[in-house]
Amino acid sequence: MITQEQIPTVLDHPVYDTEGNKIGDARHVFLDDATGMPEWVSVKTGLFGTSESFVPIHDASLVEDHLEVPYAKDKVKDAPNVDVDAGGHLSDNEEHRLYEHYGLAWDDAWQRANEPGKGGWARNRTDDTGGMPADTDAGGMGVGEDDAMTRSEERMHVGTERRETGRARLRKYVVTEEVQQTVPVRREEVRVEREPITDENRDAALSGPDISEAEHEVTLHEERPVTETETVPVERVRMTTEEHTEEETVRGQVRKEQIDTEGADDEERRDT
Repeated sequence: MITQEQIPTVLDHPVYDTEGNKIGDARHVFLDDATGMPEWVSVKTGLFGTSESFVPIHDASLVEDHLEVPYAKDKVKDAPNVDVDAGGHLSDNEEHRLYEHYGLAWDDAWQRANEPGKGGWARNRTDDTGGMPADTDAGGMGVGEDDAMTRSEERMHVGTERRETGRARLRKYVVTEEVQQTVPVRREEVRVEREPITDENRDAALSGPDISEAEHEVTLHEERPVTETETVPVERVRMTTEEHTEEETVRGQVRKEQIDTEGADDEERRDT
């Protein structure tokens, strides 16, 4: 059984079935109106957590860093979709549907919740005439033994809940771009040089036969640009999150009781 003290440990943590299959992440925990103990947990399921299913938490247990429920993953995903009212409560009809889906005894739970003096659902339900609950006690509009009337009012308590607003990811991909670079290249060309016969080169010029045929070949060279690539690291990129705090005004409606007198003098009449 999960206690109220363990609720922060449950929220935003994975939920698994008894076979070790992950169902989703726990989003909200709903308390039983009669006992004040955790009764239901809503689990984000589906692709990217697009659906939310309700699971009984009474027989669930915390295992290391996750919540384990005694229901199969498919059973949870097929649970009926229910709407939660603005006060964060399940209606009788919605809870009845969930009890039937999970094979739980709704009649026994309803009777326990409405047992006199247990503070169950009956205290929040009006009678057929639309008036106050039939078992109103001295803590409401009733009159106590000392003939004094207790005036009550609602107080609004504002808190915060953490919810997922989106996802960001880093993705690396490859693109090809054209690069240009100028490099000097050299090539050889043939140039014919003629020199007259002089006393200095006469011996070399007369070393061969007087009249003959001959060939002389020269190999020409040139440079051509060649390219090669190498992979080098240029930077490291990571994602971090930072929190920004801003003020938001929350408006709501609260009810309060007023006490008026009848049959008293105007000077003695007082509205509280």
